[in-house]
Amino acid sequence: MRFRTLGDVRVGAVGFGTMPLSIEGRPDEARAVATVHAALDAGVTLLDTADSYHPPGGAPGEGESLVARALASYGGRTDDVLVATKGGRGRTADGGWTVDGRPAHLRRAAEGSARRLGGAPIGLYQLHKPDPAVPYAESLGAVRELLDAGTVRLAGVSNVDREQILLAREILGDRLVSVQNRYSPAVRESEAELRLCAELGLAFLPWSPLGGISRSSLDGASALEADPEFGGFHRVARGRGVSPQRVALAWLLARSETVLPIPGASRPETVRDSAAAAELDLTVEESAELDGLPGAA
Repeated sequence: MRFRTLGDVRVGAVGFGTMPLSIEGRPDEARAVATVHAALDAGVTLLDTADSYHPPGGAPGEGESLVARALASYGGRTDDVLVATKGGRGRTADGGWTVDGRPAHLRRAAEGSARRLGGAPIGLYQLHKPDPAVPYAESLGAVRELLDAGTVRLAGVSNVDREQILLAREILGDRLVSVQNRYSPAVRESEAELRLCAELGLAFLPWSPLGGISRSSLDGASALEADPEFGGFHRVARGRGVSPQRVALAWLLARSETVLPIPGASRPETVRDSAAAAELDLTVEESAELDGLPGAA
C-alpha cells in the first residue's frame, strides 16, 4: 500500500468508509468484522465512520462501536490505524437524516464518540455537515474547543464549499487537515473544492467515490463500452484485467496528491479490490480519456 498524508499522519492511500457495515442492509457482525480485518490486512490504515452510522431506531454510535470491536479483535498491528469519525448529523425513525451543528451538541457527540472508540483522543474528527440553523463559525468554534481540550487530535469538515473551507482554515488553523465531499465519476461538482484543498495542502476525502461505476454495470458488457459517460472506466478496466471500481479509485488518486478516497464495502473481497487501486498507475492516455468524459471539469 502506498501512503498519503493527513496533517502529520501517514495513512494508506486508499481508506475504508465503514458506513455500509452499520446502516440499513448491513452484514452480520462476523462478516462486518472480517471486512474490517481484510482492509487492515490489505494495508488500509484510515477507517472512516460517524456517530450517525446506525439503522433507523438504532443507537447513535453503533458504527463506531463496531469499528472499535473490529480493531480490538484484530491479530495484527493497529497502532498505525487512524480512525476518523464525524459528528453533527443524526437519524430519524423513518430512515431520514438530521443536522445539528449546535456547539453543545457537538461537544457531547465528540465525547461520546471518544468513549466508544476507546477513550483516547479521536484521531480525526469531522464536522459532518453545516447546519443552516447555526452560524458555521459557531460550529467550528466547538471543534476548536475540542481540539484545545485534547478530545480531538485533528479536525476535518465535510459537505462544504470553498468559503466554508476557508472559514474553517481561519478558525482551526493547521489543525484542519481534511475535507470530505462527494466526488466520483458521476458527481464532479466539488472540483473547485478539490483544487482548493491541493492549494492549501488539505487531504480531500471523496465520499461515495464509486458513483456511476456500479450503475453502469447493470446493462451488460456490450452496453458499457458504448456508454459515453462511464464506458471509459470499463474499457480501461478490461484492458488492464481489473475491476472498473479499481480503475475509478486509481483515477481519483491521479486527480491530486491530496486525494484519499474512502470507498465503502460490506465484503472482504470488495475491500481488498479497492485497496489494490493504490498500486494501479494509469497511463497518461488513460487518465486523459477518463478526465475528458462528460461531467469532467
